[in-house]
Amino acid sequence: MSGAAAAVAEPAPTLRDRWLARRDNWLASTAFQQWAARFPLTRWIAQRRAREVFDLVAGFVYSQVLFACVKLELLELLATGPLTLDAIARRVGLDGEAADRLLRAAVALQLVEPRSGGRFGLGPLGAPIAGSPGIRAMVAHHEMLYGDLADPIALLRRERSQPSRLAGYWPYAGAANPLSVASAAVSDYSTLMSASQPLVAGEILAAHPIARYRCLLDVGGGDGTFLVGAARVAPSLRLMLFDLPAVAERAKARFATEGLADRATAVGGSFLADELPPGADLATLIRVLHDHDDARVATLLRAVHRALEPGGTLLVAEPMAETPGCERMGDAYFGFYLLAMGRGRPRTSERLAILLTEAGFEGVRTLPTHMPLQTRLLVATKPPEKTLSAKP
Repeated sequence: MSGAAAAVAEPAPTLRDRWLARRDNWLASTAFQQWAARFPLTRWIAQRRAREVFDLVAGFVYSQVLFACVKLELLELLATGPLTLDAIARRVGLDGEAADRLLRAAVALQLVEPRSGGRFGLGPLGAPIAGSPGIRAMVAHHEMLYGDLADPIALLRRERSQPSRLAGYWPYAGAANPLSVASAAVSDYSTLMSASQPLVAGEILAAHPIARYRCLLDVGGGDGTFLVGAARVAPSLRLMLFDLPAVAERAKARFATEGLADRATAVGGSFLADELPPGADLATLIRVLHDHDDARVATLLRAVHRALEPGGTLLVAEPMAETPGCERMGDAYFGFYLLAMGRGRPRTSERLAILLTEAGFEGVRTLPTHMPLQTRLLVATKPPEKTLSAKP
C-alpha cells in the first residue's frame, strides 16, 4: 500500500463506534420513535428529545422574540411593575393584537408571566435580563450577527478578509493598521464591553485575591471598567492599562472621572508590535485571546511574559470551549460569532494551557468561577529569575 493510500485509510471501527451506529439507526427509525413514545419507561425520554429537536428548529424564532423584547424595552418597562395588555401596547408602540402576540410568545419563553387582574410582569428569565444592562446590550448588538447568519453557508465559505456587518462593529478585527482606528470607531464596541464587563469582573475578583499584588496590568482593558472594579477591591494596588490609542484615551478619561488618575495609567499601542509597559506583578487578559488566531495569541502571550516581573502572575479570563454544562456556548455560539467577526476562535482550557506554556509560563491551572458560562479563569506564573550560587 502506498503512503498516500495509507494516509487516507479509514480507521477500524471500535466497539463504541458500532454501538453508536446502532443507536443512530434506532433514533432515526420512525417505528422506533413511535414505540418509544408509547412505552411507559421510554416515553419521558422520547418527549424530552422531541422538545430538544424542536428547540433547535425554532431557536432563531426564540432569539428574535427576545430581541424584540429588548429593542422595545419591554422588560425594562415591566421591571417598574405589572401592566395590562392595553397599557403595554401603548407604551411599546404596538397595536393590541401585535402586543398580545409578543406577550404570549414572551410568556412561553419565561421572559414574561401573567399576573392578577389581566396584567403581565417579568418572568424568571426576563427578570435577570431586565436587571442587567450588559445582557440587554449584547442582545441588541446581535442584530448585526443575525444579518451575517442569514446565510450561514455563505458565511462559512466567506474568506476571513471579506467584510461582514459584525466585523464592522469591531473595527480592530479587520483593520490593516489597528493603531489608526479613530476614537469614533471604537465608541460603540467600547460602550458594549463596558456594559458587559461587570458580569465578568465580579467572577474574576471573587476567584483570585488581587489585593496581595503590587501592580496590575490589564492588557486590552478597554475603557478601564475592570480596573475600576479592581481599585475598589484593592485600594493600594497600582493600575496600568494597555489598549489601542483611541481606547486608551477613553480609559484615561474614565480614571480621571473615578478619581484614580494618581494611581492608574493608560498606555496606547498595539500588543502585536509594541512592548507592553513593564513593572507589573499581575497581568490580566479578559476576553482578549479568543479574538485572535494562534499566531497572534502566541505573540501577545510572549509580550505579556516579557512585561511581567519575574514570579509574576497572569490571569486569562474568557468563555472557553467544551466547558462542562456549557458546551453550546463555546463551539456553537462563539464558533459562529467569531467567524462572523472575521477573526479568532473559541479554545479549550487545555489548548490555552499549551499556548501559555509555549510562551514561557508555568504552573497553569484553572480557577473555579461561579458562572463558567460567562467566563472561565486560568492562572499562570512567569518563572522567577534563577540566581547563581557563589563559588566556594
